[in-house]
Amino acid sequence: MVNTMALEKVADGVWLLRGDLRGAMNIYFIEDGDGVVQFDAGTKAMCKKARAAAAELGGLKRVVLGHAHADHRGTAPYLDVPVLCHPDDRADAESDAAIAPYMDLSQLPVAWVRWIYPFLLRRWDGGAVKIADTVIEGDEVAGFKVIHFPGHAPGLIGLWRESDRVALVSDVVYLVDSARLKPLPEGEASVPHPAWAWDHAKAKESLRRLAALEPRLVGTGHERPLEGENLRETLRMYKTFLDQLIGSRTSSAS
Repeated sequence: MVNTMALEKVADGVWLLRGDLRGAMNIYFIEDGDGVVQFDAGTKAMCKKARAAAAELGGLKRVVLGHAHADHRGTAPYLDVPVLCHPDDRADAESDAAIAPYMDLSQLPVAWVRWIYPFLLRRWDGGAVKIADTVIEGDEVAGFKVIHFPGHAPGLIGLWRESDRVALVSDVVYLVDSARLKPLPEGEASVPHPAWAWDHAKAKESLRRLAALEPRLVGTGHERPLEGENLRETLRMYKTFLDQLIGSRTSSAS
């Protein structure tokens, strides 16, 4: 059974909080002096545990959104700290809408999934977020470098630490099949489904860029991180066969 709210150290100075639906929603906390920075904001239901986790780690200084989708901004309005995002996602972060204007749920192949997602997105959403400032490619966040990975969302960002090759990437790559609301088979990964995408072609380019970094650990927005001594070679394989992978599977998460 998944412990849906356990705080787990996944890298030096980096902790993961998993929660909500089958423990598949991820929030990361990054050590920053005497406190922590939160990367991604999960769902509204995770507010209490996110507050407790940040307090346990010394206190929350700010929240940086990986992007502004409902299942990644949920706790952000309620944590009483500055919230930052990429400029290209600011309008969506500050909008009341739980469903981004570019999403097209009619592309989802399963009827009951198309029906339930509007309900889920509204349930996960914490509402409009007041954005205090923005971050762009090359900015520093708690020892990580911001990388812009547009596609799934226009302002999707990841955080990259070259010293130990740790990448926190929000929804650049997915280990879940959100078109059917289940995990992908072990060892499989995909770009986000076109139903959620601002620009699906750019999403493919962003996954190629992630693979080219050759990370040792990839902290995704859903499910457990990809990690291990052979991960760099695994991602090289993803990069090499990416077009074939995308052609045979377009599953992902919101």
